[in-house]
Amino acid sequence: MSTRCYIGLGSNLEEPLQQVLKALEELAQVPQSRLLESSSLYRSDPVGPPGQPDYINAVACLETGLEAHALLDQLQAIEQAHDRVRKIHWGPRTLDLDLLLYGDEQIQTERLTVPHAFMTQRNFVLWPLAEIAPTLALPDGQQLDLLLSQCPVGTLETISL
Repeated sequence: MSTRCYIGLGSNLEEPLQQVLKALEELAQVPQSRLLESSSLYRSDPVGPPGQPDYINAVACLETGLEAHALLDQLQAIEQAHDRVRKIHWGPRTLDLDLLLYGDEQIQTERLTVPHAFMTQRNFVLWPLAEIAPTLALPDGQQLDLLLSQCPVGTLETISL
């Protein structure tokens, strides 16, 4: 059985555009999984400590036969391959891969929270997600279009390649 999931991608260090593009290629190689679609790339303001460079963000849709924690392991392995260092909460990073949604499941463990804890408040998640899944409803029934109406696009910009 396969599960449709959505993954948020972000980078603001060491050629962020290339980091995200490479990560999309690597997501297509995750075992027992298939990359179905990915959003445009977006430039966003950093969240967290001041003085960080802007982020490059995207959202990908993956169909996977992996259980959620096994998928998380794969995502973290990709982050590690990009020399991800976890020193500062919400600090700059070479690559961040967040499991936003895993089917209709709601998961709360020490390692994983799905839906992602802050996804409904982040324009750099909601707008790219809406690009590839405009009629999506979250597991609790919240409609994506309503969430978008409460989350202004602000300074978020689509990047033309």
